[in-house]
Amino acid sequence: MSSDAAQATPKYYLLKTEVLGLIAGLHPGTLIPTERALAEKYATSRTTVRQAISELVAEGKLGRIQGHGTFVAPPKVTHVRQLTSFSDDARTQGLQADSTLLALNVVGSDAEVAAHLELDQGKPVTRLERIRLIDGEPLAHEIAWLPGKLPRFKSNLAKTGSLYAVLSSVYGIRIADVEDTVETALAGPADVRLLGIEMGAPLLVVHRLARDESGAPVEWTRSAFRGDRFRFVSRVKSGN
Repeated sequence: MSSDAAQATPKYYLLKTEVLGLIAGLHPGTLIPTERALAEKYATSRTTVRQAISELVAEGKLGRIQGHGTFVAPPKVTHVRQLTSFSDDARTQGLQADSTLLALNVVGSDAEVAAHLELDQGKPVTRLERIRLIDGEPLAHEIAWLPGKLPRFKSNLAKTGSLYAVLSSVYGIRIADVEDTVETALAGPADVRLLGIEMGAPLLVVHRLARDESGAPVEWTRSAFRGDRFRFVSRVKSGN
């Protein structure tokens, strides 16, 4: 880079590039030098270091735990918009998917759930609430609603861990079409407690409506993914 170009580029951005080079090849979880050490190493201010590190944390390149330091973040889980489950996405990327069951019960559908599942309000639905894990780390808080009551659903789900796999293999419900709606949000107190993230951290919230081969709704799910660990990709082919 020429001296003129370097002068025109913000100092924090130049430092970001240096830090990215510093962490290249390091294993996820490796602590990086402190702000003071980086400021001394690159002869810059701690304010500049703080801005560069904050952007790398926001981009998911680094992670930060209060009182423990800043570390190399694990790679993001990528979901390509297609008919796949969370478990499928993890497996294709060589990652281990798991879940922590928070609640599983049959409840009366409220107005919002009933509308999405095309039921009369108050009709019974199965409510499944889980924390989705990648390599043992919380990635998403997920609540799924399914029409009616599924016999022995808890034990059947425990055998595979994959909702779509158990719906297909045990109950003969095959997902033929899904519609995902994605929006951004900021972490609140519940997200902090369930996902182990900071208040106000970015989230990607995905609402999924799945239908079977007849077109009937069979699942409506709200998943709040950590923004530093999740990437949503949409591929569109030309109709020509």
